[in-house]
Amino acid sequence: MLTVEETETKEPLKRRRLGILISGRGSNCMAIAHAIRDGRLTGCEIGVVISNIPGAAGIEMAKSLGIPVVTLEGRGREQSDHEEAITALLRKFRIDLICLAGYRRVLSVAFVRQWTGSILSIQSSLLPSFSGRGAAQQALDSGAQFTGCTVSLVDEAIDGGVIVLQRIVEILEEDDVSSLVERLVAEEHVAYTEAIRRVIGGEYEARGRRYLHADLPREELEWESPEVAGERSYEAS
Repeated sequence: MLTVEETETKEPLKRRRLGILISGRGSNCMAIAHAIRDGRLTGCEIGVVISNIPGAAGIEMAKSLGIPVVTLEGRGREQSDHEEAITALLRKFRIDLICLAGYRRVLSVAFVRQWTGSILSIQSSLLPSFSGRGAAQQALDSGAQFTGCTVSLVDEAIDGGVIVLQRIVEILEEDDVSSLVERLVAEEHVAYTEAIRRVIGGEYEARGRRYLHADLPREELEWESPEVAGERSYEAS
């Protein structure tokens, strides 16, 4: 049992501060904010929302929730200068985890290296399939029966980071891009919140591109597919 002195001096758990980068309506940003407000996502808070597009719809939505918002227009500005300004803001607001939420600008390798393991991104596809823009249209055009969304840690390769979480969406016969995107966005809101919970909770660890539960038996953490194991055996022979 804690004594009075121990109770008084025990430091509270540090809340992780999120910096959310947006370019448009910021629906994923709002989903994260509402999850925090409603107590469905604990242990973190939004420190700042940064938009590279003046007048983006997500700006006013964030302000309405009392979240600090800064606009840093990227057009007509060298990428290095723009990213230095973003980094300065993230440092100023003491950000621990960056969440890209509809941020329509590719980050430089130099920026990513500064924040290795601390940038999350969401893609409207089941990576590595249908990466890049127009993912829903790609899925429809391919004839696939399922697609989904992926939350991953950003690394130097575009859409090449550790996959934290994926959610599946069935492609219906009557789907067009609009109807499919609508259902994808709903799943994105759930996925992003859960992915943040996993990352800040630290109960997972990365092995290659896999994000694995930290208390899995060692043989499961070190498992390799037969194909990969065969390749290694072949290379070693």
